[in-house]
Amino acid sequence: MSTIKSHPIKEVFIHEVNNKLNHVQSVLFSYVEKVDSVDPLAFYQNGRAAYTGERFFWKDRDGELTIVGLGNIHAIRSEKRNELRYKEVEQKWDTMTECASIHNPFDAYGTGPLLFGGFSFDPERTQEKEWSNFSPAFFYVPEFMLTIYNGESYLTTNMICTSYDSDELIDKIERKKTQLFHQAVPSLESNVHLIEMDEHDPEEWKRSINEVVRSITADPELKKVVLARKLTAHFQSEITPDLVLERLLDQQPESFVFSLESMESCFLGASPERLVRKRDQVALSTCLAGSIKRGRDELEDQKLGDELMNDDKNRVEHDYVVQMIREEMSHLCYEVDVSTKPTLMKVRDIQHLYTPVTGYTEQKSVLPFVEKLHPTPALGGLPNDKALQEIRRLETMDRGFYGAPVGWMDYRKNGEFAVAIRSGLLNKQQAVLYAGCGVVADSQAESEFIETGIKFRPMLRAIGGTADE
Repeated sequence: MSTIKSHPIKEVFIHEVNNKLNHVQSVLFSYVEKVDSVDPLAFYQNGRAAYTGERFFWKDRDGELTIVGLGNIHAIRSEKRNELRYKEVEQKWDTMTECASIHNPFDAYGTGPLLFGGFSFDPERTQEKEWSNFSPAFFYVPEFMLTIYNGESYLTTNMICTSYDSDELIDKIERKKTQLFHQAVPSLESNVHLIEMDEHDPEEWKRSINEVVRSITADPELKKVVLARKLTAHFQSEITPDLVLERLLDQQPESFVFSLESMESCFLGASPERLVRKRDQVALSTCLAGSIKRGRDELEDQKLGDELMNDDKNRVEHDYVVQMIREEMSHLCYEVDVSTKPTLMKVRDIQHLYTPVTGYTEQKSVLPFVEKLHPTPALGGLPNDKALQEIRRLETMDRGFYGAPVGWMDYRKNGEFAVAIRSGLLNKQQAVLYAGCGVVADSQAESEFIETGIKFRPMLRAIGGTADE
């Protein structure tokens, strides 16, 4: 598949073992080398036999960065609530990286040791069985990681070692690496038969929409509540993440595409929404709220887009998100730039009102931004505390990682997190899909139900649960 272009890892490893590693403490050893062009999906699929349940995939929406991780040499979890889970992840990562032996001569984002994972939407919610393989905060460090940044390919090899380890350890790692890069990509079963689709009482969900409208009418402080629902698809045989991921990459090129495996479970999706990206002193967030379907032709699509741009309900809903993100970014940045009016972001099935927010910061880590910005009014509501009370009162499900921050943070504390919408949770012969909508004072239950139906389409199509339109 590829050839290694840089200095042998073994020489560096032996030098570290003999001269630098503590004789008692185990440490992270990380080595980055440049490689020939690699197909990231093939790399992910080649890891299926050896690393199922310990793989992740990330492609940003701009097509600039793709990261694929295989193996789990170290997991960082937190069962703590609210802001404590962000701090615990940060502290554990600091402890690991401060004594690590890192060899990365490249100035490329997403190389070197990094954490990949996410935070649940609401850690106060009782966890349902389907999310039992995850924690309120769940991240891990891969053994092998392929990074494609600006068209160049890099391989990061990570291992936990001590001064007692011999060069046999690195020989074993090298054999694994050779196999990953030169074995044939395994074939996948593409015809997985759908048996049943469970909508989980849509009429009750519509009644919840009406209940939220009444709450908003009665409370002048409550402006918006986002209610979500789920579909559960049951298949005759096991549905593999590899196939779904391949379809998402093909069908949703304008979106973040992500996959996070934990044992038998895989959470994956294609989200158009960035929560935050931090690169050194620049932080970028996205306001994405207000939506309408795509047209059947260019003329109808433009007409629908104009309708969305001039729709009072959607513009108000979008402005709530802009106000919140601007305010939270200003707490972490010494300067914030916000566009004066939204534009349209168009993906395959839906178009959204879109406003970018750029901040300039002295913060070292991306995680304070994740903590401050989640959940945005696009997934929670406004004000956040009252909206969450309504969600907890009326939603009959655990969102898990749906609508939550999923992404990565490297050893330099840069990183990027998407809002995990247009997503689903795979587990053996079952796929649970999620979609939500923003409820404001003049929302109509039937219209919101139709909107969530549109938002289910990307994942339904990817799992083979519906015909393409």
